[in-house]
Amino acid sequence: MERYEIPLVPGPVSIPPAVLAAYAVDYGSADMEDEFFGLYASCEAGLQRLLATENAVTIQSGEGMLALWGALKSVLRPGDRVLALSTGLFGTGIGEMAQRCGAQAEIVDFGHDGVIDADVVQDAARRIRPRLITAVHCETPSGVLNPLAAVGAICREVDALFYVDFVASAGGAPVPVDAWHIDLGLLGSQKALSLMPDLSMISVSERAWAAAAETDYPGYDALQPWRTALADRYFPYTPNWHALAGLRVALDALFDEGLDAVYQRHTEAAALCRTRLHELNVRLFPRDEAYSSPTVTTAYVPDGWTWSDLDAALRSRGMVVGGNYGPLAERTFRIGHMGYQADVDLVARGMDVLAGVIG
Repeated sequence: MERYEIPLVPGPVSIPPAVLAAYAVDYGSADMEDEFFGLYASCEAGLQRLLATENAVTIQSGEGMLALWGALKSVLRPGDRVLALSTGLFGTGIGEMAQRCGAQAEIVDFGHDGVIDADVVQDAARRIRPRLITAVHCETPSGVLNPLAAVGAICREVDALFYVDFVASAGGAPVPVDAWHIDLGLLGSQKALSLMPDLSMISVSERAWAAAAETDYPGYDALQPWRTALADRYFPYTPNWHALAGLRVALDALFDEGLDAVYQRHTEAAALCRTRLHELNVRLFPRDEAYSSPTVTTAYVPDGWTWSDLDAALRSRGMVVGGNYGPLAERTFRIGHMGYQADVDLVARGMDVLAGVIG
């Protein structure tokens, strides 16, 4: 497979050498070694620090969708009411997933170029009194970063669990789980954490644990067995020692840099990306840039180009970005400046290539 000098994809992102080195070590049997249990505990503590939460954080083997499905199936019963907030493909998709679980899910769509409106959410929540309200913090197809603090307060008002997908934001933007009243916070390893796509992490509140016990879902992605897994030293399946070792390296790097500095690095990389795109007369998503994510930028394919032609031209010069999905497919492309790729020099090089391609 060809390697590109300027990787600016929106995930899975480039992996730092120190993280790759952690994967290359031969470890023992994860479910039998004291060293592994200590590593798991330290990773959970690190994730709690990153997410500003006292809630437990499960660390499960599987790509980020495992977290999305597992959290839903662990707390929903057939007929439960769900309010799914959507500003794009994943927000709508979560509502459809809830429906597949047998829930009565109402999807409130704010449009691919919009953001969540708390007043609209409050009216809908008071009307249907859902068991669960779902939202996506960073909607990667549109590059929107949704404001969520007010939604968390609404969840408490109507006694709904708050389920948030922050797969593409945590580690690149502040995600204060406890302050936002997030009951189920979903994280994947392949975005701002800059790991392989092999871990799913979920912050779980006491309210969510109680709902999981009531639902008693038994599948591979179930949350309930993880509540006492570390204390009992008995995991539902063989844990991924290599991935945990990489996660520990990644978390240490974030804390050594300092979270404020990490977030500033992402902000600066995003600002440079958008400034250069404006200079090139490339139109951006969303229409209100105040809600643009620091981890990914979405832009229209320039006039006179098709996505496939633009992609091929960029790749021929050593740069790779991301295409798009759903209604935004072929019309837009995405630049991932998250994790290891949140580097102003890398972004500047990428924008130079784009300028050379589109003139």
